Parts: sequence; structure tokens; C-alpha cells
Amino acid sequence: MLKVGIYWFCNDLRLLDNSMLLKAATEVDKLICIYCFDPLWLLPNRYGLVSMSVNRVSFLKESLIELDKQLHELGQHLLVCNENPINAIKDLAIEHKVSTIYRSCQIGYYENQQWLALRNQLPSINFVQTDTLSLYDQDQLPLLPLELPKTFTKFKIAVQDLAVKKPAPLIEFLPPSPLKQTDWLRYFVNDLNPAFKFNVELEFNAGETAGLKQLKEYFNSGCVNQYKERRNELDGWGNSSKFSPWLANGNLSPRQIYFNLKLYEQGFGANESTYWLFFELLWREYFRWYAHLHGKRLFAFKGIKGLNTLTSFYPERFQKWSNGNTPYPLVNACMKELNATGFLSNRGRQIVASCLVNELAIDWRYGAAYFEQQLLDYDVGSNWGNWQYLAGVGADPRGKRHFDLEKQTKQFCTDGIYINKWQASNPYLYLDSVDAADWPIV
Repeated sequence: MLKVGIYWFCNDLRLLDNSMLLKAATEVDKLICIYCFDPLWLLPNRYGLVSMSVNRVSFLKESLIELDKQLHELGQHLLVCNENPINAIKDLAIEHKVSTIYRSCQIGYYENQQWLALRNQLPSINFVQTDTLSLYDQDQLPLLPLELPKTFTKFKIAVQDLAVKKPAPLIEFLPPSPLKQTDWLRYFVNDLNPAFKFNVELEFNAGETAGLKQLKEYFNSGCVNQYKERRNELDGWGNSSKFSPWLANGNLSPRQIYFNLKLYEQGFGANESTYWLFFELLWREYFRWYAHLHGKRLFAFKGIKGLNTLTSFYPERFQKWSNGNTPYPLVNACMKELNATGFLSNRGRQIVASCLVNELAIDWRYGAAYFEQQLLDYDVGSNWGNWQYLAGVGADPRGKRHFDLEKQTKQFCTDGIYINKWQASNPYLYLDSVDAADWPIV
């Protein structure tokens, strides 16, 4: 009897360094390659936002189109379902008498709840996961999943000398699919969410080919030699690696970046900046396992520390922050860039997050949810972990971070070019159009 498997693509949209897909190719006779575009991603959540803006959906769509083309070259194709993954995969598994379901290990609480639900509903099917999205496998980190160092520094000391496994080779064979190709592009219409549509050409081209191109060009350019000095600049393509959108979608793996970095160091020498790029990969790694360990607490108002913070929710302030209409020109410029491109520099993210939490006194989770909606490089661990960190309810031993906006403007936007570029030089003077004392009591 022929063995039929399902490979569930998530944020691992690539054929190079995909050991889980490689394993599936060797174990079954027929393989269904599926990606589930959950309709809930486009419905308002508890914060009144959607999970994916038009920019994010567009980037994902292009990644899926390229992956489908790559699969066609191997006699395969991608099935994209506009359905909750539990229902879609369960129905396919029953209909085609699937023996094994494969997936890259996920760190998100809801993604893992879906995996658990499927396992409970399909007890006769074998479920297989492995680490393809991290620098280290879980079995290299003996404390997990029960314990994790409470600070990044302790984590870094514990793991930075561990061996990183070499990337898996390019997949050159896949078993055929038992399904016919479907026209799944109809799910991706142009006006999924008109309220967040911007007529600005993105700097990022989606897909594995574009990610590999950026990987090659970045190290060939030598920009990594100035990475530490330039990474806090607000504008400019070469001031950081720009790998994060491809990492978030799984077009690139952190191991590919690590080994390209080591190859560069062998040829041109290591320095503080090349180490700092590895340092940032370790930060990403820390927040991956942080999300894996803390589960639902990643989204809790009190964070992992269980601390109350003196914040509230001011709808008008949040709208002004989201649209770049605050009294702070630098914050406005950053938010306009984020809305238009789906990207924002590391320093820009810290500045606008500090403003929301401190100057505007808004619940940090609204900022995290807005970043989830807008960022091309949205990663559940890095995003929510960093927001907890800045709000003082996460892994930062120093407590809440507060960036002096005037000082940040003088340091990172002395000439005003960045603010003028995003037409943010004439800010709104007031946060609130109505005095709080005049609000009706309900």
C-alpha cells in the first residue's frame, strides 16, 4: 500500500536547508504540500486590528508563488487552503489515508495548540516535527522546555560556543502529489484590507531566491564590517543586513546566515561588527525559546514577570500613534515608514515603542499587535518578547526602558532629512482633542 504524507508549510517557505521536507521526501510515496491561509488573519482581533496588513499579505503571496514554482520543477505543487488548518488538514488526512504529517517546529502558542488538536483528532497518524527555524536544536539546550535563563546575557554565555549544524542540502526530489493543482491565487485579491493599503513600492522582493540574493550581496558588499556602527541608523539599505523579512517567512534560515558569516570571517577576518551580527542572531534565538517556554504569557498584560504597569488605553492617542500624527516628528516619521513599507529600523522600533508606553501611557500590547499587523518581518517571539522587554514586564533586568525623544532626534536625525522624507516635520500639537474631565461617565 502506498504511503501518503502531508507536509504542512508554515514559516519555512524554502527548499534549501529544510531538513523536515527532506525527511518527508524519503519516507512516503505520495506527498501533499499544503499552506493554510487562515481567514482569521484578516478579521479584527481583540485589539481591533488584523494580523496581516496588505503589505504582509503581498509579501507572503509572492513567497508562496515562488515556492509553488520551485515545487513544480520537482513534479510537485503547493496547495493553499483558505481555511482553518485544523479543519483543512484533518479532512485531507482522512480522505487520502495519510500516514504521517510533517511540520517544522513552531514556537507560537496558537500554532502549537493547532498541532496538539490535530494529534488528538487523528490518533492513528504519525506526527513529526524538527527544528529548521533556529540556530540550535532543542536537544542541544538541555534546560528546555522547562527552564530558560531569565536574561539574554546568561543565555548568550550558555549557548554561544555550541556547534551549529550545517544547513541541509537543496531538495532535488519530492514524491508526487495525489491532488490536482488548484487556483489558490484567488484568495489573494488586491483589496483585502483597503484601510492599510499604501502606494509605496516595497524595497523587499519576497521568496527564497530574493533572500539568497540578499545573503550573497550583503556579504559581498562588506557592509558587515560596519554592522555594529551603522545598525542604529534610521535610513539606508546597507545600515543593517535586512535579512529579517526572509527569516520571518522562512525563505532563509538562521543557519544559512551563520555559515555565510563564518565563511566571510575566514576570508576577511572577524571583528566586533561580524560578532555583533551573530549577537543579533542569538537575540532572535533567545526570543524563540522564550516564546516556546512562556506560551500564553507572551501576550499577557503583566508579562512573564507578573507586573502591573501604569498604562491604560486612549483610543485617540493610539490612532495618532498608528498614523504618525503625534506631537513628536521623529515618531511620526518612523510610523509613516512602517505603514508604507512594512519595515522599520531597530532604533526606530525602540523609539516608537518607548513613545507608546511612556509618553502616551498606552497598554504595550496594542503596540505589539500593531507591529504584528504591519511588519514584514513579524516573528511572534521577537515581536512580543521585545515589547515585553521595553515595557518592563519581560526579560530586561533593568525594568521599563524610556528613550528621550529629543535626545534621539538630535542623535539620529540631526539634519532632519529622515523626518522631511516622511513629511513628518509638522506634528499635531495635542494628544487629546477632548479633556478627560469632559468625558461622559458611562
